Amino acid sequence: MKLKDRIAIITGGSKGIGYGIAEEFLKEGAKVAICSRNEEEGRKAEKELQKLGDVFYTPADVSNVDENQLLVDKTVQRYGGLDIFVANAGINDPEKTHYLDITEEQYDKIMGVNLKGVFFGGQAAARYMAKQGRGGAIINISSVNAYLALDSQMCYTTSKGGVGQLTKVQAVALTPYNIKVNAICPGPIETELMRRVGSDPQLFNTVISRTPIGRIGTPNECGRLAVYLASDDSDFIYGQSIFIDGGRSFQAFPVPGYKTVTAEEYEWLKNR
Repeated sequence: MKLKDRIAIITGGSKGIGYGIAEEFLKEGAKVAICSRNEEEGRKAEKELQKLGDVFYTPADVSNVDENQLLVDKTVQRYGGLDIFVANAGINDPEKTHYLDITEEQYDKIMGVNLKGVFFGGQAAARYMAKQGRGGAIINISSVNAYLALDSQMCYTTSKGGVGQLTKVQAVALTPYNIKVNAICPGPIETELMRRVGSDPQLFNTVISRTPIGRIGTPNECGRLAVYLASDDSDFIYGQSIFIDGGRSFQAFPVPGYKTVTAEEYEWLKNR
C-alpha cells in the first residue's frame, strides 16, 4: 500500500473529486479526515467511506481561517499527526455572470473558498507538518480553467489561476521542511460542477468536442493521481500543476471527426 498509515485531510471530501480522492487514499491504507459545509451530506459520505477504511467527517468552512486550523487540530487529535493535506473544496458561480456585472459579493464568495481557503488551509497544515518534523505533501486542486479563458466563470477561473501560482510559491517556501506541494488540474470530470455544464446541451457538446479523449473523466481517476502525488513515488516533483483532462487543455477547437452527441447519448452522459 502506497499510503499505509499516513494521515490525510481532504477538504470538500464528501462528494465529487474529493470523495474520489478519499476512496483511493483509503484503498492505499491512509487514515482520512474529510470536511464540508453540508453536515448531512458529510455524514452520509463518512458512512459510505468507512466501508473502505478509517475515516471521519467534521464540518468546516474553508473560507474561515479559524475553521481551517480547527480542522487540522481535530485530525491531529484523532490520529496523532498529519502527513497529507488535499485542498479540494471549491465552488463556482451558477449564474454565469458576465464580467461587467459581477458583484463584490460574488467575487468574495468564490475567492474565499477557492483561493483563501487553499492558502490558509495549506498554511495550517504546513505549520503542523513543519513542527512534526517528518515532512509531508500538500495537493491543491486547481482546474484546466486556470489555463483556459472561460469568460462565463470569471471569478472561478481567476481563483484557479491563483491556485497555480500559489502552488509554486508554497513549494519554494516549504522545501526546507521536506513538504512537497503540487496541484492537480482536472478537466471535464463527473462532478456536480460538470453536471451544471451538462444542463446545457450546447455547452456540453462544446466541452466534449474539445476533449480529444471524447469522454468525461471520473473522480477516482483524479484520486489515483492524488495517490501518486502523496506517495514517495513523486518525491522529485515540486510545484507542478498536472493536468488530468483528456487533452482538453491543448484542444481549442473541435476534434476532427467529432460527432455531435445525440439526445439519447446526452441524457445518458448527463445522468451517469
